[in-house]
Amino acid sequence: MATLVFDIETVPMDINRLDELQREFLFRELERIPNEEERRIRRLEIERQMSLWPLTAQVVCIAMINAETEKGMVLYVSQDTAQGPSPDPAVEFVPCRDEAEMLMRFWDIAEHYDQVVTFNGRAFDVPFLYLRSAILNVQITRKDWLGPRYEAQPHCDLIDQLTFFGLGGREGATKRFNLDFYCKVFGIQSPKSRGITGYDVPRLVREGRIREVAEYCLMDVKATVQLYRIWKERLSGIR
Repeated sequence: MATLVFDIETVPMDINRLDELQREFLFRELERIPNEEERRIRRLEIERQMSLWPLTAQVVCIAMINAETEKGMVLYVSQDTAQGPSPDPAVEFVPCRDEAEMLMRFWDIAEHYDQVVTFNGRAFDVPFLYLRSAILNVQITRKDWLGPRYEAQPHCDLIDQLTFFGLGGREGATKRFNLDFYCKVFGIQSPKSRGITGYDVPRLVREGRIREVAEYCLMDVKATVQLYRIWKERLSGIR
């Protein structure tokens, strides 16, 4: 069975691309904050959160690895078509002219896999890709990745599996942790070890350092592959 492990990176759109009514909708809560400094801070928070919403953000990178062969590909949006050397000879870095081309390439690859593995992909990566693809009129070749939630086929979301589908609520034995925390506990090299986090992605893209974002995204996927193997060997099948 062919298994694809993937992760995405997103950045918020330029706020000026939104019309007046859209901006009013996003920031209307600011009117209820009397303090100017608190209002400014909250505005910055909302602008940062825009990268989490597919209606106000776009995908700039998709990294993926075949869990069986360990071969992979990193798609990223870049006007520089020179691929350059890869930090991993088994992984190809492919620049794409725009988000639509990147999504088309991704869905062309995705349809050849039986299973997909993510970390929090059911709540974020997959719906984000679905909506961005719909907005850009890109054909989605796999429309079954959101469910069934309580099965590892066709989508194994490790955050669901490692929290036993949230049986204990937000606290207790099934509390959710981030990928960095799980990696350190299970002895996996954390993607954060290079000093880059998801919060840095928009800044790096603005600075023209998209290749660094692509390499960071690949590290996320490599860590997810290792975490998936641990789950499969030690925890898979627990009901």
